[in-house]
Amino acid sequence: MRAATLFGLLLSVVTGTSASAMELTSPDLAQGGKVPLSAVYTRCGGSNISPAFAWAGAPASTRSFVITLIDQDVKPALWSHWIVVDVPAGTTRFEQGAALPSGARALTSDFGDAHFDGPCPPPGSGVHHYRLSVWAMPEAHEAPDNRSAAALSAWLKSRALASASLTTYFER
Repeated sequence: MRAATLFGLLLSVVTGTSASAMELTSPDLAQGGKVPLSAVYTRCGGSNISPAFAWAGAPASTRSFVITLIDQDVKPALWSHWIVVDVPAGTTRFEQGAALPSGARALTSDFGDAHFDGPCPPPGSGVHHYRLSVWAMPEAHEAPDNRSAAALSAWLKSRALASASLTTYFER
C-alpha cells in the first residue's frame, strides 16, 4: 500500500473524516472579498439574488447537503440569512438566483423568511462577515428547524461528515 494511501486511511480512522477536503467555489463570491450588490438585501441597496456556487470532494457516504449563509458578527449570537436542507446528494452546484433543487427546502432564517436574504447589517455596526457553507450530511431530512444560527451551526459541526465555506464581508 502506498504511503499516501495509508496516511489517508489512518487520518480517516483517527479523525472520522475523509482525507480529501471538500472545496467550495463561487464566481460571485471571493474568499475574503466584499459581497457584490447583486447578493445584498434590497433594503441595503442590493438585488437580493442568491450567488452561484459549486462544491466538490464530499465523502461518498453523503446522503444530503445543508447550505447556510450566516452573519458571524451579530452579537451575542450569529444571524442566519439562508438555510437550505435536504439538498440531494448528487447536487454539486447552485446557479445564481436559481430555484432550489427538487426535494430541497428552505428553513425559516433569523430574517423570518424561508428563502435567500442577503447581507444587510445595521447602519454603523461596522464590517460584518458572512460565511456561506455547504455541509455533507450522513442522512437526509435530519436538519432541525427553529434553531438559532449559533445552535444550528454547532449542531451541523457535530453531525456533518465534511463541510466547506467561503467567508465574505459587507459594511453599511
